Amino acid sequence: MDTLELIKMSREGDKEARERIVEQNAGLVWSIVRRFANRGHEMEDLFQIGTIGLLKAIDKFDYSYDVKFSTYAVPMITGEIKRFLRDDGMIKVSRSLKESAAKIRAFREKYGSIYGGEPTVEEISEELGLPKDEILMALETGAEIESLHKTIYQGDGSPIYLIDKLAEAKDESEDTIDKLALNEIIASLNEREQQIIKLRYFNDRTQTDIAKELGISQVQVSRMEKRILKILRDKLGA
Repeated sequence: MDTLELIKMSREGDKEARERIVEQNAGLVWSIVRRFANRGHEMEDLFQIGTIGLLKAIDKFDYSYDVKFSTYAVPMITGEIKRFLRDDGMIKVSRSLKESAAKIRAFREKYGSIYGGEPTVEEISEELGLPKDEILMALETGAEIESLHKTIYQGDGSPIYLIDKLAEAKDESEDTIDKLALNEIIASLNEREQQIIKLRYFNDRTQTDIAKELGISQVQVSRMEKRILKILRDKLGA
């Protein structure tokens, strides 16, 4: 019996069908859980949290989506684990850093409306009287980062995320990925752009880590990431 049939049965109250879906996708949950190792929590606990995300995916999956269920479930599982880690205090941001991020955001909006484009770190530092290292930390913490979880289509049902189309890009045999021609799109990027995508979304690295590895600033990484994702969305017709 295929997954879609099991999902229909689950929504009709069939507990065995629901359990079978969870069993069939246990490997998927574990593959995501391993990305969050060494965060101060038992892997089994994170697996249970990830399973909650899987169950939500079962309840919200729309049969009209042109993606496999496993592809749709990836961001749901990942998001559930990330929310747990965030809410559990694994990601702590000081009040002063949040305030700095708010000031920087306001200045960037004002600067953009007057001059167009983005102010440099030096201009932000001069305007707000903040040290450059604090500005970079605030940008990493408070900036609205374009991510693969950004909604790219909102129909009558649940939203479709960019990751729905990108999550399984490494699996060349995947019918959905072949259809979307992601390998060709990613191959069209230059070497540095491909490296950033790989580090950010397949190795789960932060912008700060990538900046250090590539020898550029976090702000540059952020700008390049946004530009790359725009290219991907445009070529996917999203």
